[in-house]
Amino acid sequence: MSVLGVGIIGFGRIGAEHASWINASQSVRAVAVDDVTPARRALAESRGLRVYADIDAVLADPAIGAVLVSTPTAMHFEHASRALAAGKHVMVEKPMALDLRQSRALVEDAERRGLVLSVFHNRRWDLDYLTVRAAIESGAFGKVINVESRLGQFASCVGPAAREYRPNWRNEGAYGGGGLYDWGSHFIDQLWRLMLPARPLRVYAQLRGNVWSSDCDDFARVLIDFEGGAVGLVEINTTTTRPLPRWHLDGTAGSAFSPFSPEFDTSVWASLRFTPAGQGEGPGGASRTFAPAARGLTETQIWEQFARAVRGEGPPAVSARSVLPTELLMDAARISSREGRAVEVRDAVEWTA
Repeated sequence: MSVLGVGIIGFGRIGAEHASWINASQSVRAVAVDDVTPARRALAESRGLRVYADIDAVLADPAIGAVLVSTPTAMHFEHASRALAAGKHVMVEKPMALDLRQSRALVEDAERRGLVLSVFHNRRWDLDYLTVRAAIESGAFGKVINVESRLGQFASCVGPAAREYRPNWRNEGAYGGGGLYDWGSHFIDQLWRLMLPARPLRVYAQLRGNVWSSDCDDFARVLIDFEGGAVGLVEINTTTTRPLPRWHLDGTAGSAFSPFSPEFDTSVWASLRFTPAGQGEGPGGASRTFAPAARGLTETQIWEQFARAVRGEGPPAVSARSVLPTELLMDAARISSREGRAVEVRDAVEWTA
Protein backbone atom coordinates (compact mmCIF):
# COMPACT_ATOMS: atom_id res chain seq x y z
CA MET A 1 0.00 0.00 0.00
CA SER A 2 1.42 3.38 -1.00
CA VAL A 3 1.67 6.08 1.65
CA LEU A 4 -0.06 9.38 0.88
CA GLY A 5 2.27 12.34 1.42
CA VAL A 6 0.54 15.44 2.83
CA GLY A 7 1.69 19.04 2.72
CA ILE A 8 0.30 21.34 5.40
CA ILE A 9 -0.49 24.93 4.44
CA GLY A 10 -0.60 26.86 7.71
CA PHE A 11 1.20 25.26 10.66
CA GLY A 12 -0.70 26.94 13.48
CA ARG A 13 -2.10 25.09 16.48
CA ILE A 14 -4.54 23.00 14.44
CA GLY A 15 -2.06 22.36 11.64
CA ALA A 16 0.41 20.96 14.17
CA GLU A 17 -2.34 18.76 15.65
CA HIS A 18 -3.14 17.42 12.20
CA ALA A 19 0.51 16.46 11.72
CA SER A 20 0.29 14.30 14.85
CA TRP A 21 -3.01 12.71 13.75
CA ILE A 22 -1.63 12.03 10.27
CA ASN A 23 1.60 10.51 11.48
CA ALA A 24 -0.26 8.11 13.78
CA SER A 25 -1.37 6.34 10.59
CA GLN A 26 0.50 3.84 8.43
CA SER A 27 -1.17 5.06 5.22
CA VAL A 28 -0.66 8.84 5.46
CA ARG A 29 2.44 10.87 6.23
CA ALA A 30 2.97 14.59 6.85
CA VAL A 31 5.82 15.53 4.52
CA ALA A 32 6.20 19.31 4.45
CA VAL A 33 4.83 22.58 5.79
CA ASP A 34 4.24 26.00 4.27
CA ASP A 35 3.95 28.76 6.85
CA VAL A 36 4.75 32.48 6.74
CA THR A 37 5.92 32.53 10.36
CA PRO A 38 9.61 31.67 11.05
CA ALA A 39 8.81 30.30 14.52
CA ARG A 40 6.19 27.88 13.15
CA ARG A 41 8.55 26.78 10.37
CA ALA A 42 11.20 26.10 13.01
CA LEU A 43 8.71 24.02 14.99
CA ALA A 44 7.83 22.00 11.89
CA GLU A 45 11.50 21.46 11.09
CA SER A 46 12.12 20.24 14.64
CA ARG A 47 9.47 17.60 13.98
CA GLY A 48 11.23 16.33 10.89
CA LEU A 49 9.11 18.11 8.28
CA ARG A 50 10.43 19.97 5.25
CA VAL A 51 9.59 23.65 5.47
CA TYR A 52 8.68 26.21 2.83
CA ALA A 53 7.99 29.93 3.10
CA ASP A 54 5.53 30.10 0.20
CA ILE A 55 2.65 28.01 -1.10
CA ASP A 56 4.06 27.53 -4.61
CA ALA A 57 7.07 25.64 -3.24
CA VAL A 58 4.99 23.17 -1.26
CA LEU A 59 2.63 22.64 -4.21
CA ALA A 60 5.62 21.86 -6.44
CA ASP A 61 6.93 19.16 -4.08
CA PRO A 62 6.50 15.82 -5.95
CA ALA A 63 6.33 13.88 -2.67
CA ILE A 64 3.07 15.63 -1.80
CA GLY A 65 -0.09 14.03 -3.17
CA ALA A 66 -2.52 15.92 -0.97
CA VAL A 67 -2.68 19.20 0.89
CA LEU A 68 -4.24 20.21 4.19
CA VAL A 69 -5.44 23.82 4.23
CA SER A 70 -5.34 25.00 7.85
CA THR A 71 -4.85 28.72 7.42
CA PRO A 72 -7.35 31.31 8.76
CA THR A 73 -10.86 30.88 7.36
CA ALA A 74 -10.69 33.85 4.98
CA MET A 75 -7.74 32.19 3.20
CA HIS A 76 -9.31 28.76 2.68
CA PHE A 77 -10.79 29.45 -0.74
CA GLU A 78 -7.59 30.84 -2.27
CA HIS A 79 -5.32 28.17 -0.83
CA ALA A 80 -7.63 25.26 -1.65
CA SER A 81 -8.15 26.58 -5.19
CA ARG A 82 -4.43 26.82 -5.77
CA ALA A 83 -3.87 23.31 -4.45
CA LEU A 84 -6.56 21.89 -6.73
CA ALA A 85 -5.10 23.76 -9.70
CA ALA A 86 -1.74 22.14 -8.90
CA GLY A 87 -3.38 18.71 -9.10
CA LYS A 88 -3.37 18.00 -5.37
CA HIS A 89 -6.15 16.32 -3.43
CA VAL A 90 -7.33 18.65 -0.65
CA MET A 91 -8.47 18.43 2.94
CA VAL A 92 -9.75 21.79 4.25
CA GLU A 93 -10.17 22.63 7.91
CA LYS A 94 -13.69 23.71 8.78
CA PRO A 95 -15.42 25.86 7.75
CA MET A 96 -14.78 25.05 4.09
CA ALA A 97 -14.79 28.70 3.05
CA LEU A 98 -16.33 32.06 3.89
CA ASP A 99 -19.65 31.36 2.19
CA LEU A 100 -21.71 29.00 0.05
CA ARG A 101 -20.58 30.59 -3.22
CA GLN A 102 -16.91 29.94 -2.50
CA SER A 103 -17.63 26.47 -1.14
CA ARG A 104 -19.68 25.43 -4.14
CA ALA A 105 -16.94 26.70 -6.47
CA LEU A 106 -14.39 24.48 -4.67
CA VAL A 107 -16.67 21.43 -4.88
CA GLU A 108 -17.27 21.91 -8.59
CA ASP A 109 -13.57 22.56 -9.26
CA ALA A 110 -12.54 19.34 -7.51
CA GLU A 111 -15.20 17.31 -9.30
CA ARG A 112 -14.19 18.75 -12.67
CA ARG A 113 -10.53 17.84 -12.03
CA GLY A 114 -11.30 14.38 -10.61
CA LEU A 115 -9.68 15.22 -7.28
CA VAL A 116 -10.76 14.38 -3.74
CA LEU A 117 -11.93 17.36 -1.68
CA SER A 118 -12.95 16.87 1.93
CA VAL A 119 -13.62 19.10 4.94
CA PHE A 120 -12.44 18.24 8.44
CA HIS A 121 -15.82 18.15 10.19
CA ASN A 122 -14.49 15.71 12.78
CA ARG A 123 -17.27 16.56 15.24
CA ARG A 124 -19.68 14.48 13.19
CA TRP A 125 -18.21 11.67 15.33
CA ASP A 126 -18.23 13.35 18.76
CA LEU A 127 -19.54 11.05 21.48
CA ASP A 128 -22.21 13.51 22.64
CA TYR A 129 -23.59 14.07 19.14
CA LEU A 130 -23.70 10.34 18.44
CA THR A 131 -25.44 9.75 21.79
CA VAL A 132 -28.09 12.38 21.06
CA ARG A 133 -28.65 10.96 17.58
CA ALA A 134 -29.02 7.41 18.93
CA ALA A 135 -31.47 8.63 21.60
CA ILE A 136 -33.65 10.34 18.97
CA GLU A 137 -33.51 7.33 16.67
CA SER A 138 -34.59 5.06 19.56
CA GLY A 139 -37.94 6.87 19.63
CA ALA A 140 -37.56 7.81 23.30
CA PHE A 141 -38.61 11.42 22.64
CA GLY A 142 -41.64 10.59 20.52
CA LYS A 143 -42.04 13.46 18.08
CA VAL A 144 -39.10 15.82 18.49
CA ILE A 145 -40.23 19.36 19.27
CA ASN A 146 -37.07 21.27 20.17
CA VAL A 147 -33.29 20.71 20.03
CA GLU A 148 -30.87 23.19 21.62
CA SER A 149 -27.09 22.93 21.17
CA ARG A 150 -24.89 25.34 23.11
CA LEU A 151 -21.38 26.32 24.07
CA GLY A 152 -20.91 28.83 26.86
CA GLN A 153 -17.82 30.37 28.46
CA PHE A 154 -16.42 33.73 29.46
CA ALA A 155 -13.34 33.51 27.28
CA SER A 156 -12.45 34.50 23.76
CA CYS A 157 -11.96 32.03 20.93
CA VAL A 158 -8.40 33.39 20.75
CA GLY A 159 -7.20 31.17 23.60
CA PRO A 160 -6.11 28.10 21.62
CA ALA A 161 -4.59 29.96 18.66
CA ALA A 162 -0.86 29.85 17.87
CA ARG A 163 0.78 32.91 19.42
CA GLU A 164 3.44 33.32 16.74
CA TYR A 165 1.03 34.41 13.99
CA ARG A 166 -1.59 37.12 14.52
CA PRO A 167 -2.99 35.55 17.72
CA ASN A 168 -6.17 37.66 17.64
CA TRP A 169 -7.30 36.63 14.15
CA ARG A 170 -10.24 34.60 15.48
CA ASN A 171 -11.74 37.88 16.65
CA GLU A 172 -11.14 39.71 13.38
CA GLY A 173 -13.86 39.73 10.73
CA ALA A 174 -11.37 40.15 7.88
CA TYR A 175 -9.80 36.80 8.75
CA GLY A 176 -13.06 34.89 9.18
CA GLY A 177 -13.19 35.22 12.94
CA GLY A 178 -16.16 34.89 15.28
CA GLY A 179 -18.05 32.16 17.08
CA LEU A 180 -20.35 31.34 14.16
CA TYR A 181 -17.43 30.30 11.93
CA ASP A 182 -15.60 28.64 14.83
CA TRP A 183 -17.70 26.33 17.04
CA GLY A 184 -20.87 27.38 15.23
CA SER A 185 -19.85 25.66 12.00
CA HIS A 186 -19.53 22.36 13.90
CA PHE A 187 -22.78 22.70 15.83
CA ILE A 188 -24.86 23.82 12.83
CA ASP A 189 -23.42 20.92 10.83
CA GLN A 190 -24.47 18.53 13.61
CA LEU A 191 -27.95 20.01 14.04
CA TRP A 192 -29.26 19.83 10.48
CA ARG A 193 -27.90 16.31 10.08
CA LEU A 194 -29.47 15.30 13.39
CA MET A 195 -32.91 16.40 12.20
CA LEU A 196 -32.91 14.56 8.86
CA PRO A 197 -35.08 13.66 7.03
CA ALA A 198 -36.77 16.91 8.16
CA ARG A 199 -35.12 19.75 6.23
CA PRO A 200 -34.48 23.29 7.43
CA LEU A 201 -37.05 25.80 6.19
CA ARG A 202 -35.85 29.16 7.52
CA VAL A 203 -33.22 30.75 9.73
CA TYR A 204 -33.32 33.64 12.17
CA ALA A 205 -30.10 34.73 13.88
CA GLN A 206 -28.59 37.25 16.26
CA LEU A 207 -24.83 37.77 15.91
CA ARG A 208 -23.20 40.29 18.23
CA GLY A 209 -19.70 41.46 19.17
CA ASN A 210 -19.89 42.47 22.82
CA VAL A 211 -16.66 41.77 24.73
CA TRP A 212 -13.88 40.19 22.69
CA SER A 213 -14.59 41.62 19.25
CA SER A 214 -16.13 44.67 17.61
CA ASP A 215 -16.26 43.48 13.98
CA CYS A 216 -17.42 39.86 14.33
CA ASP A 217 -19.48 37.83 16.76
CA ASP A 218 -18.56 36.65 20.24
CA PHE A 219 -22.24 35.82 20.75
CA ALA A 220 -24.11 33.86 18.08
CA ARG A 221 -27.68 32.61 18.38
CA VAL A 222 -29.09 30.77 15.35
CA LEU A 223 -32.71 29.56 15.25
CA ILE A 224 -33.82 27.08 12.59
CA ASP A 225 -37.36 26.03 11.66
CA PHE A 226 -37.59 22.46 10.33
CA GLU A 227 -40.18 20.62 8.31
CA GLY A 228 -42.80 19.07 10.54
CA GLY A 229 -42.72 21.92 13.05
CA ALA A 230 -39.58 21.10 15.06
CA VAL A 231 -37.27 23.97 15.99
CA GLY A 232 -33.53 24.01 16.58
CA LEU A 233 -31.12 26.40 18.25
CA VAL A 234 -27.35 26.75 18.08
CA GLU A 235 -25.82 29.22 20.51
CA ILE A 236 -22.13 30.09 20.86
CA ASN A 237 -21.84 32.46 23.81
CA THR A 238 -18.31 33.38 24.87
CA THR A 239 -19.64 36.17 27.09
CA THR A 240 -21.32 34.19 29.88
CA THR A 241 -20.12 33.16 33.33
CA ARG A 242 -23.09 30.77 33.73
CA PRO A 243 -23.07 28.33 30.80
CA LEU A 244 -26.36 26.62 29.98
CA PRO A 245 -26.54 22.86 29.24
CA ARG A 246 -24.60 21.56 26.26
CA TRP A 247 -27.77 19.85 24.95
CA HIS A 248 -31.47 20.33 25.72
CA LEU A 249 -34.14 18.34 23.86
CA ASP A 250 -37.93 18.23 24.11
CA GLY A 251 -40.31 15.75 22.54
CA THR A 252 -43.89 14.64 22.98
CA ALA A 253 -42.66 11.72 25.15
CA GLY A 254 -40.18 13.60 27.34
CA SER A 255 -37.16 15.89 27.63
CA ALA A 256 -33.43 15.54 28.20
CA PHE A 257 -30.36 17.63 28.85
CA SER A 258 -26.63 17.14 29.25
CA PRO A 259 -24.27 19.37 31.26
CA PHE A 260 -21.70 21.67 29.75
CA SER A 261 -18.05 20.88 30.38
CA PRO A 262 -15.65 23.85 30.38
CA GLU A 263 -12.94 21.34 29.44
CA PHE A 264 -14.96 20.42 26.32
CA ASP A 265 -15.12 16.82 27.53
CA THR A 266 -17.47 15.08 25.11
CA SER A 267 -18.06 12.22 27.57
CA VAL A 268 -19.57 14.79 29.97
CA TRP A 269 -21.56 16.33 27.12
CA ALA A 270 -22.83 12.82 26.35
CA SER A 271 -24.35 12.38 29.84
CA LEU A 272 -27.86 12.82 28.45
CA ARG A 273 -30.44 12.74 31.27
CA PHE A 274 -33.98 11.91 30.13
CA THR A 275 -37.24 12.55 31.99
CA PRO A 276 -40.40 11.03 30.48
CA ALA A 277 -43.44 13.26 30.09
CA GLY A 278 -45.49 13.36 33.28
CA GLN A 279 -42.58 12.17 35.44
CA GLY A 280 -40.43 14.17 37.83
CA GLU A 281 -36.76 14.19 38.81
CA GLY A 282 -37.53 13.25 42.43
CA PRO A 283 -36.91 9.88 44.15
CA GLY A 284 -40.10 8.42 42.65
CA GLY A 285 -39.44 9.73 39.17
CA ALA A 286 -38.46 7.70 36.15
CA SER A 287 -35.52 9.78 34.92
CA ARG A 288 -32.61 7.91 33.43
CA THR A 289 -29.35 8.59 31.63
CA PHE A 290 -29.01 7.26 28.09
CA ALA A 291 -26.17 4.83 27.49
CA PRO A 292 -23.39 6.51 25.54
CA ALA A 293 -23.17 5.68 21.85
CA ALA A 294 -20.38 3.63 20.37
CA ARG A 295 -17.27 5.66 19.65
CA GLY A 296 -17.05 7.21 16.21
CA LEU A 297 -14.13 7.81 13.88
CA THR A 298 -10.95 9.23 15.35
CA GLU A 299 -9.09 12.06 13.65
CA THR A 300 -6.50 9.58 12.40
CA GLN A 301 -9.22 7.33 10.98
CA ILE A 302 -10.71 10.31 9.14
CA TRP A 303 -7.32 10.82 7.48
CA GLU A 304 -7.03 7.11 6.67
CA GLN A 305 -10.42 7.18 4.97
CA PHE A 306 -9.29 10.25 3.01
CA ALA A 307 -6.24 8.28 1.84
CA ARG A 308 -8.47 5.39 0.73
CA ALA A 309 -10.59 7.87 -1.24
CA VAL A 310 -7.45 9.17 -2.97
CA ARG A 311 -6.63 5.56 -3.92
CA GLY A 312 -10.14 5.20 -5.36
CA GLU A 313 -11.32 2.82 -2.63
CA GLY A 314 -14.45 4.70 -1.54
CA PRO A 315 -15.60 8.16 -0.44
CA PRO A 316 -13.85 10.29 2.19
CA ALA A 317 -15.39 10.43 5.66
CA VAL A 318 -16.79 13.88 4.83
CA SER A 319 -17.69 14.65 1.25
CA ALA A 320 -17.29 18.33 0.47
CA ARG A 321 -20.72 18.40 -1.15
CA SER A 322 -22.29 17.27 2.15
CA VAL A 323 -20.96 20.45 3.78
CA LEU A 324 -22.78 22.83 1.41
CA PRO A 325 -25.95 22.85 3.59
CA THR A 326 -23.83 23.94 6.56
CA GLU A 327 -22.37 26.81 4.55
CA LEU A 328 -25.86 27.81 3.39
CA LEU A 329 -27.16 27.93 6.96
CA MET A 330 -24.24 30.10 8.07
CA ASP A 331 -24.85 32.42 5.12
CA ALA A 332 -28.51 32.66 6.11
CA ALA A 333 -27.55 33.41 9.73
CA ARG A 334 -25.33 36.32 8.68
CA ILE A 335 -28.01 37.75 6.38
CA SER A 336 -30.68 37.34 9.06
CA SER A 337 -28.65 39.08 11.72
CA ARG A 338 -27.67 41.92 9.40
CA GLU A 339 -31.19 42.52 8.07
CA GLY A 340 -33.24 41.53 11.12
CA ARG A 341 -35.43 39.01 9.31
CA ALA A 342 -35.94 35.29 8.81
CA VAL A 343 -34.23 33.85 5.73
CA GLU A 344 -35.80 31.03 3.71
CA VAL A 345 -33.45 28.14 2.90
CA ARG A 346 -35.67 25.21 1.90
CA ASP A 347 -34.70 24.73 -1.75
CA ALA A 348 -31.24 26.30 -1.91
CA VAL A 349 -29.21 23.07 -1.64
CA GLU A 350 -29.63 19.31 -1.59
CA TRP A 351 -30.16 18.23 2.05
CA THR A 352 -28.41 14.86 2.01
CA ALA A 353 -25.95 13.46 4.51
